[in-house]
Amino acid sequence: MDIAALSIAMSQASLAQSVSVRVFDLAKGQAETQGQNMVELIGKSIDPSLGKVLDISV
Repeated sequence: MDIAALSIAMSQASLAQSVSVRVFDLAKGQAETQGQNMVELIGKSIDPSLGKVLDISV
C-alpha cells in the first residue's frame, strides 16, 4: 500500500470516528433533555400530600 492510499484510509477512519462521536454526543444530549423533561412531568403529576397521611382504623 502506498503512502497516499494509507493517508486517505487514515483520514477516512478519523472522519468516521469524529462523526460517530458527534452523533453519540447529540444522542446523549437529547436523552438528557428528555430525562429532565420526564422528571419535571412526574414532579408535576404527583400530589404533594400523597403518602403524608395514613388513615387506618382498627
